[in-house]
Amino acid sequence: MDRRIERDSLGEVRVPASAYYGVQTARAIENFPISGERPHPLLVRAYALIKKAAARAHREMGNLEPEKADAIIRAADEIARGALADHFVVDTYQAGAGTSTNMNVNEVIANRALELLGRSRGDYAAISPNDHVNRGQSTNDTFPTAVHLASLFALPPIYEAADELAGALDRKGEEFHDIVKSGRTHLQDAMPIRLGQEFRAYASAIRRARRGIARASEDLYEVALGGTAVGTGTNTPPGFRRLAVSILAEETKLPLRPASDPFEAIESRYASAHISGALRDLALELARIANDLRLLASGPTTGFAEIELPAVQPGSSIMPGKVNPVIPECVNMICFQAIGNDVAVVQAVAAGQLELNVMMPVIAATFLKTAGILSNGMQILARRCVAGIRADPERCRAYLEKNPSLATLLNPAIGYLRAAEVAKEALARGAAVRDIVREKGFLPPEEIDRLFSEAALLWEGEGRGGGDEGRGGEAAGR
Repeated sequence: MDRRIERDSLGEVRVPASAYYGVQTARAIENFPISGERPHPLLVRAYALIKKAAARAHREMGNLEPEKADAIIRAADEIARGALADHFVVDTYQAGAGTSTNMNVNEVIANRALELLGRSRGDYAAISPNDHVNRGQSTNDTFPTAVHLASLFALPPIYEAADELAGALDRKGEEFHDIVKSGRTHLQDAMPIRLGQEFRAYASAIRRARRGIARASEDLYEVALGGTAVGTGTNTPPGFRRLAVSILAEETKLPLRPASDPFEAIESRYASAHISGALRDLALELARIANDLRLLASGPTTGFAEIELPAVQPGSSIMPGKVNPVIPECVNMICFQAIGNDVAVVQAVAAGQLELNVMMPVIAATFLKTAGILSNGMQILARRCVAGIRADPERCRAYLEKNPSLATLLNPAIGYLRAAEVAKEALARGAAVRDIVREKGFLPPEEIDRLFSEAALLWEGEGRGGGDEGRGGEAAGR
């Protein structure tokens, strides 16, 4: 007796007796043995809360017997807290629109509710996955609602990790403020910059990307629940949509609201494309910063070696003593995956047809994966890399002294063409620009000292963001 027989519109199926899922989930297991990836826990949580909100609304409206509604609510509440996680088994790559996932949730809630009422699993005459748990709902309105909720649930760790990383970069910016070094453009020597300015700029980039994510998340607060199959609200009593969404907002503590256009909310996945793009933009900034850290730490004898990353593990199985920039390398790989994931999301978003986008399961799974790896990646970058970075001021100063781009400072005094000649000679001889100018007697010694002072090198002043005023203004704006 390790199996029970369940029936659906296609006939009978044997289901494991211990399973909380039912016949339609069993069919999906057979039909879609694709990736082994199960529904993301945040998607399951979101779906359970939707079912709870719907049952509460139906109970309040007298549309579902209190005993059945209470059992469904209790079961959904348990699942939202993580119970019965092993019974959500439908593969990510499944029937379009997510019907199999919706039914997986309906069946597990129904069977747990039956158990709470002292009945046997599969006794669907008492509590039905379709007629009771799914009452007044469709996959077509509940799945997009679940995608929005799960996406919102995934964002707080992103915000926390971004804040932690920006804070770590800012602290290095303060620590390295007094270190002046060569800037680089086109990977060639350029005008001087403070090492601290580089790091504070990284922090600013992360904060800008975080703000972009927050702005994009606003679209997720509109939910499709109550629109049922195509947006008309078929099989829902008057007032159900507004009440169910209000209850769902209460349950999630999120400012949810019914979609302004329920038809658009079912056929379009614009909000998912928008928030996915915001995570992609964060990944672009992270990848750039990780690349810079690898460049700045390259060496130790044949690269820039202006900074030293903390050694967290041996770098080679054959070269003794070699230490690699493993954390930035890991972050780069995370970013490449996140960017590729966004391509999958936008392709799926573009594949909507007429009254429904059937590609929602891959949109949900892909976005939630991206959110998870980005938040984890930022956290390890902050803790295992940025926090332990050390600078080499002498190396920075040595590069700066022989930087031919310092001839730019001579333009107002001796003109561009003569300054270019000085730069070429300094580069050819491996000498400092100021020494060439002094040798040739182009300028009085006191003028040379003024032109090559730190204030002139960094051209700091009002509105330039590099001196104490710039630092204070930046801090005030955080």
